[in-house]
Amino acid sequence: MKLTIISGSHRDEAQSLKVAKYVERTLQEKQLCDETHLISLSGNPLPLWDQGIWDKDPAWEERLNPIREELRASDGFVVVSPEWHGQVPAGLKNFFLMCSRFEVGHKPALIVTVSSADGGAYPVAELRMSSYKNNRICYIPEQVIVRNVESVLNDDPAANNPDADTYFRERFEWALGILREYAQALRQVRASGATDTDTFKNGM
Repeated sequence: MKLTIISGSHRDEAQSLKVAKYVERTLQEKQLCDETHLISLSGNPLPLWDQGIWDKDPAWEERLNPIREELRASDGFVVVSPEWHGQVPAGLKNFFLMCSRFEVGHKPALIVTVSSADGGAYPVAELRMSSYKNNRICYIPEQVIVRNVESVLNDDPAANNPDADTYFRERFEWALGILREYAQALRQVRASGATDTDTFKNGM
């Protein structure tokens, strides 16, 4: 089983990337999957979507094919998003415009949101509402909202709020275990052939 973590912050020194790396370590250390891959949007590695993607422009194909290969090989995903101005960052929304049903369709994903204060709920709602329709990614009915992120999941124990840090570490292990079970179960759905269609290419 392969699980891919997507860190959706554009910032170079992002708390979301810290959380994404923690998720990857937890998956590995708890042996919740056989292989992990981390995609970081720090530094805006992907330009804004344009028509060239549909037209198979060579520059876009060179840029996207390595990402597509990783996504196709994955059984599930963890999507880590900060809350910026009450929203999902533009780069993460842009990323989902470039994902199709062939890469992420009918595969489970755990939403993880990050806030420096007591926020983090708005990106959960936004991702569930507007990022899945045509690519058919399947968000599981569980999420983790990491509030006051600067004070948890740090490598230096002295930088952590002990109670909150313990809670989030336990919550992550539990939620990632659920993701693993969904990843196993949805393999059977894809293998059944029920999801294969050229008639209904887009969601309603």
